[in-house]
Amino acid sequence: MNLIQLEPFRTTEELKAEIQRLKVEKKAVVLAHNYQRPEVQEVADYVGDSLGLARQAAKTEAEVIVFAGVHFMAETASILNPNKKVLLPNLNAGCSLADTITAQDVRNWKQENPDGLVVVYVNTTADVKAEADYCVTSGNAVAAVNSLPKDRKIFFAPDMFLAAHVERQTGRKLDIWLGECHVHAGIRPEDIDKQKAENPGAEFLIHPECGCASHAIYNFPDTPLLSTEAMISHSRGSAAKDFIVVTEIDMVHRLRREVPDKNFIPVNRTALCEYMKMISLENVYETLRDLNNQIEVPEDVAQKALKSIERMIQIG
Repeated sequence: MNLIQLEPFRTTEELKAEIQRLKVEKKAVVLAHNYQRPEVQEVADYVGDSLGLARQAAKTEAEVIVFAGVHFMAETASILNPNKKVLLPNLNAGCSLADTITAQDVRNWKQENPDGLVVVYVNTTADVKAEADYCVTSGNAVAAVNSLPKDRKIFFAPDMFLAAHVERQTGRKLDIWLGECHVHAGIRPEDIDKQKAENPGAEFLIHPECGCASHAIYNFPDTPLLSTEAMISHSRGSAAKDFIVVTEIDMVHRLRREVPDKNFIPVNRTALCEYMKMISLENVYETLRDLNNQIEVPEDVAQKALKSIERMIQIG
């Protein structure tokens, strides 16, 4: 048993048990992103990527949603559940990628391209989603863009590496916003080369947000780019036993739990999102206990954003 004292006379395992008890008492569900701390993932009712979490938020019958993720994810859950309490255990848990673009940036492009279509990654604020025609995740961005009329100009924001992946897969030329996730951008080609040299028989599991993706495709042409959810299904179905995981480090924890007969190697142990790690087990407990840190989106913004979010849930 882990004997780290999180509160007086409470061990980690006791705190987990108290969280489970509070979930029943408060009629709550805990949703956790793949990049959350392992102990937070372990108390969640569902662990997944942004698309999976949005789908779970849309269909839950719980009265309270505790969203162990970052601010834009809790906003999305709130938009999908206007009559429920959506709580973010740490209100400082933001997103460096979402912060790269504002709703005004999108409006500026729309003013210059009145016949264009706006496709935004789920890693955006509700204000930005409200200006978009489509919201997408890494798992369905290609399918979404493939579904759009060929004669319409497309603005894709904010992740430039995901946009480059979509261009390669669809053959469409996009207007690309030059944003990036600091974690994925920080994974360098030399990280990939080092791990491949040390584990020559391993397959790569590479997220399309990674700045090293083009290097991987050029040097290892059979390597697919995968959403975090697709990493699960791909590793289950592959004959390979060893995988180099090229994304945020705590995706390795979920992979090891769900595909226990395979070996998962983080490409870089410093590839961690400090925003995701702002949420601790104690934060989850306190939020359930006090039902605080509610996330609310202004009704006019929520109504406009809902259209693009619902399209995200329906595609792919």
